[in-house]
Amino acid sequence: MQVEVGKIYDGKVTGITNFGAFVDVSESVTGLVHISEVALSYVKDINEHLSVGDEVKVKILSVDEKGKISMSIKQALKETRQPAQKAQNTNVRPADIDWSFKNEQVDLSFEDKLNKFKQASEEKMHDLKRNMESKRGSSRRGGSY
Repeated sequence: MQVEVGKIYDGKVTGITNFGAFVDVSESVTGLVHISEVALSYVKDINEHLSVGDEVKVKILSVDEKGKISMSIKQALKETRQPAQKAQNTNVRPADIDWSFKNEQVDLSFEDKLNKFKQASEEKMHDLKRNMESKRGSSRRGGSY
C-alpha cells in the first residue's frame, strides 16, 4: 500500500516511546507520530493520551527518501473537526465549539477543573523557571553586570 502525503488514514497504535507513537495504517505501512503531534493540547506524558491497540486517525505529513513516514493525529483531528463546524455555520461562537478532549472527564466540578488548571499551570511555571535558571546559571556565580 502506498500512502499519500496530506491524506488521512485510519491506523492502530503498535508501539509507544517517550518521543512518540508508532502507528500502522496497513500491514506493510508503519509511521511515527511525534509527541508534539499527538493531541491539540500540550502532551507531557504520551501514555495519558495513547496506549497500544488504540484506533486513531492520522494525517501523513511526509515520507522521506528512506521510506520513514511522519504522521500527525493532531492535524487529522483539526481537519475532521473543521468541515463539520464550517458546514453548520460560518460565524462560529465559542459557546458552539466542542472544547472537550478525549481523555478529559466531563463530569468534573468547576472547583476540580480550576484545581487541575492551577496544578498544570504551576508545573509549567516551575519548568520554565528551571529552564531559565539553567540558561542564566553562569551569571549567578559571582560576576557583576
